[in-house]
Amino acid sequence: MEFGILGPVQVYDESTGRGVVPPGAKQRALLGALVVKAGQVVPVERLVDELWDEHPPANAANALQAHVARLRRLLPPPATGGPPHEWLVTRPLGYALRPGRIDTDARRFHRMVAEGRALAGADPGLAADALRAAMALWRGPALEGGGRGAICAAEASLLEESRLVALEALYDACLRADRCDGITGELEELTTAHPLRERFYDLLMAALHRCGRRAEAIGVYDRARRRLLRDLGVEPGPILRERVEAVLDHREPGPGPWPSGRATTVFPAAATAAFPAAAAAGAAAAAGSRAGPDGEAAEPGEVGEAGEAGEVGALREEVVRLNSRLEQLSRDQRELLGRLERLSARRTALR
Repeated sequence: MEFGILGPVQVYDESTGRGVVPPGAKQRALLGALVVKAGQVVPVERLVDELWDEHPPANAANALQAHVARLRRLLPPPATGGPPHEWLVTRPLGYALRPGRIDTDARRFHRMVAEGRALAGADPGLAADALRAAMALWRGPALEGGGRGAICAAEASLLEESRLVALEALYDACLRADRCDGITGELEELTTAHPLRERFYDLLMAALHRCGRRAEAIGVYDRARRRLLRDLGVEPGPILRERVEAVLDHREPGPGPWPSGRATTVFPAAATAAFPAAAAAGAAAAAGSRAGPDGEAAEPGEVGEAGEAGEVGALREEVVRLNSRLEQLSRDQRELLGRLERLSARRTALR
């Protein structure tokens, strides 16, 4: 048996060969939260918030107990001949899912990604195959249909970022294995679905360059630059600029890795909405002499008010400081995801 959260929440019963999906949204949210917190007691109050948010029923504890009872009936019994096992247990403060030796597809995904990454240096082709096998575990958006409570929403966000990072590793391995022809279409779709994620543009440009499609690679850079300027008011980061320079100079494209410690230099939408002038000033400062006349970000000080020059300078300094902080946070996030994958693989190996 396996608990599945890489898509609609389900329980995969190996004895029948089918996935069991809880019929109601509340039961799916309940199962999703308990799987995310497997082995831990989840307090009744947190589960009530997860299922009903700010609008709980009059007797929320009883309503939750009814959903727990339905979920218990839905969970398959232990395998024939195995020891008796109660999956969902009641504790004084709440409920806990006891998975025992039962795996989740999310843990299996992290383990397979870690194995694929470990193969990348010695055998990128084998690494690409392993990473594709890991991606095949996804059946849709993480915890789909499980509601948007705090537990499921936070886990879904982390899993989605893990998926995107794994995709980056997959296409990097494909480039190292000289499989550029088969990935350009997939990367085109990813740049459309995630238009502010510079790494996908970089990988697509590298793949097109390797296939001899230089003009298309330059077109991808122009598209990325226009989108970043329009949505965030910033120029592409140094990695994309280095990539387009290699294409323009007819240099042999490298394997396409995203160097450790280097991150995409994009501002979150929330930050640019709060500080639009600062974002524009930061874009102009970052572009320097490289920005063309058709793509320069507007300078707040160009409105003709001499008294605003000092304010513009201060805004530029603030943008540089915030950008540095964002890059550090992005590096920290990637490091933590790597540690999570390694720990997941280690825990699985010890079972």
